[in-house]
Amino acid sequence: MTLNRRVLNRTSLDRQLLLSRSDMTAAQAVAHLVAVQGQDVNPPYFGLWSRLASFTQEDLMALLRDRQVVRGSLLRGTQHLSPADDYVWLRPLMQASLARSRQAAFGRATRDVDLGELAATARELLRGRTLSRPQLRDMLAERWPGVEPMALAWSAQALLPIVHTPPSGFWNKGGAVPYALAEEWLGRPLADEPPVERLVARYLAAFGPASVMDVQAWSGLTRLRPVVESMDLRTYRDEQGRVLYDLPDAPLADPDVPAPVRYLPYFDNLVVAYADRTRMMTDEHRRIVCVGAVVHATFLVDGVIAGRWDIEDGALVLRPFHRLPDAVLAELEEEGRRLLDFAGFPGGPLVVDVSLV
Repeated sequence: MTLNRRVLNRTSLDRQLLLSRSDMTAAQAVAHLVAVQGQDVNPPYFGLWSRLASFTQEDLMALLRDRQVVRGSLLRGTQHLSPADDYVWLRPLMQASLARSRQAAFGRATRDVDLGELAATARELLRGRTLSRPQLRDMLAERWPGVEPMALAWSAQALLPIVHTPPSGFWNKGGAVPYALAEEWLGRPLADEPPVERLVARYLAAFGPASVMDVQAWSGLTRLRPVVESMDLRTYRDEQGRVLYDLPDAPLADPDVPAPVRYLPYFDNLVVAYADRTRMMTDEHRRIVCVGAVVHATFLVDGVIAGRWDIEDGALVLRPFHRLPDAVLAELEEEGRRLLDFAGFPGGPLVVDVSLV
């Protein structure tokens, strides 16, 4: 069976809770999404706000405070928020990917460092306490004075299961990033050799149907084709003939269902979850949204990315890719007012910048 882009678009939106706001709790939504990209502090809050019928900043901060959700390096070696119950098996699966990323970024700077000794030293320094990244950096630099200090601190984060404890991850909260050993913070050990099939199934539940390349692009893992092909999955093809996989009982969305406008934050799950992102934007628009290592905040019109947005000096600034009808602008303004209220800028102006048109 061949699935066209419209079916893929609506199915992805449905599974991403973007066709209609869900009654899930924040904890349930984070679990459903597997892990929420948290490279910056505020985007996870905007992402959950766009997906949930009832959500406040305190809902997520309470989960972090109560250790039900943790912040740490996971998918693609980047910061994510994940349920504690999932972190304990996700983090071990990511170790090889984290090691590759560390080597690419800091391999030359740490070429004379015994990585086993570095991991053991960092673990001992963190045992029973939380240190900021600068504190750990300076302590490690005492042992390796000729090595770039920040390379040591970042390497420790890749070599060890480290979580960034509250108030890291709190709404509008900046400052030095705290480091704590995950096993100590969670009060339990990490899983030993968790099955990668579990990750694939969770991905498909939230993002499918998808190709092997999509799963790899989202997770940062490689050589997943034998794993995926060995699983009991339903198969489709897209319009280019690529094989797409899905859970056997996962429904496809009605391609004719209306898709309301939605505001997605920087690095949103939907945007970074596929190698082929044409189900939600053209390749031309992808180059405007995904610039270097940055994935810009975007807004959806009829289910596809129609422009970028940002909040600048209390104003919601829209940068559409093309001229938008008055009815669409009115819908974007209505949703945008709610977004500004959530962000703490009630009554702020909405500005349309046509520089990208």
